[in-house]
Amino acid sequence: KGLENHTVGSGFVLLGFSDHSSLQGLYFTVFLVIYLMVLTGNSLIALMTVVDSSLHSPMHFFLRNLSFLEICYTSVTLPKMLVGFLMEDGRISFLGCAAQLDFLVLLGSIECLLLAAMAYDRYIAICDPLHYTLIMSRGLCIRLVVGSCVAVIPVQVGQTYQVFTLPFCASHDLHHFFCDVPPLLELACADTFWNQVMLYTIILVFAILPFSLIVISYIKIIGVILKIPSDLGRHKAFSTCSSHLGVVTLFYGSATIVYLKRRSRDSVDTDKYLALFYTIVTPMFNPVIYSLRNKEVRIALKRLL
Repeated sequence: KGLENHTVGSGFVLLGFSDHSSLQGLYFTVFLVIYLMVLTGNSLIALMTVVDSSLHSPMHFFLRNLSFLEICYTSVTLPKMLVGFLMEDGRISFLGCAAQLDFLVLLGSIECLLLAAMAYDRYIAICDPLHYTLIMSRGLCIRLVVGSCVAVIPVQVGQTYQVFTLPFCASHDLHHFFCDVPPLLELACADTFWNQVMLYTIILVFAILPFSLIVISYIKIIGVILKIPSDLGRHKAFSTCSSHLGVVTLFYGSATIVYLKRRSRDSVDTDKYLALFYTIVTPMFNPVIYSLRNKEVRIALKRLL
């Protein structure tokens, strides 16, 4: 009863950019533009892969799901941030914070698995092209996407429950733009050892393992590409992978630093800006990367417009 009154009643305060209160209007404008770019760019990619028959391939099926995922991913954090800038109020309820954390980590984990599935698709396309259509059937693509969602849901719900059953201290100020596991654990007035174990286990299974599979796939892909005799053939083969490789680098680069390095008082600001990068900036650049590096997408975009 005491714990319930202590946490549910008070909620949390997302400090975010509170150190620069005079710039709240500017931040609102900048992040509104970013959100609109995320929605527009990813919606266009998703629409193109549905209406254009030339994009009805396994690679573009995964790209469509990635674009939809990015829209959902940014919608978990950005609308709340925009309201905070507009109202100059960073308060979030206990249940609202729990829901935000659950969806954020859930969608982030699904994205890790989806990026691994896309790497597998590129591996089969380049290393075993004769059996590509046989292996990468529509049924397998659907199973990979659905399986990614089903595998993640119970684990992430369990982690959210584990975090929010902790007793929190008197200060409920989160030095972050949204509710995330590391800053929440710092506010707990209890031993968080098993929470840390759970967090790093999830990172190992749903981030490091998929990333390892992506690296192994690209080592084999590069080996095959280097054996192609013509420069044109090598360039064409690499161009089909470069956009995916760019997205992987942006997403994993910032996320790995945030979750795997040791947090300290001096690194709080750095951590929250890096978190902004992989939750907001990467989804904004994804459509740009795929449009610039993928010839089929560029052609389809011209036809659509």
